[in-house]
Amino acid sequence: MTESVIMQPQIAAKNPNKKIKFLVGGVLIVAAILYLIVTSISATGAYYMSVSELNSQGAEIVGRKVRVSGPIVPESEQWDAPNLMLNFKMTDDSGEQMVVSFHGSRPSNFSMATEAIIEGEMTDAGVFRADHLMLKCPSRYEEAPEVTEFTAIQ
Repeated sequence: MTESVIMQPQIAAKNPNKKIKFLVGGVLIVAAILYLIVTSISATGAYYMSVSELNSQGAEIVGRKVRVSGPIVPESEQWDAPNLMLNFKMTDDSGEQMVVSFHGSRPSNFSMATEAIIEGEMTDAGVFRADHLMLKCPSRYEEAPEVTEFTAIQ
């Protein structure tokens, strides 16, 4: 008779280094994901302020990303078409005003706009440099104002 040899699987010795490597790898992956979440939130987050709140901050607010909403001061628009530079003033309920500078195409409905929502940063010169400009315009239907968004040229 032929004897058959039954192969017994060899049991690998448990390697404690594998567990440590797996644990360290998992911790690194979780740390990387948390880092990406925190940096993306801080980079895209913008504080929402009124014109008077922004003006009261002074030099503390220079260079920080903020979002401001308020009425556009009538007849304050200055449009420099060759340089694609739109300057205008915004105000709020307290009557304080600020100068806004937006580099990009002039929205076609700017002359009809009643309010603006801008996102950008205050400069050392006291001018708000807007990266995003959204306009609230009166509509034929008074229930919902028309909102138009524009992005500055980089």
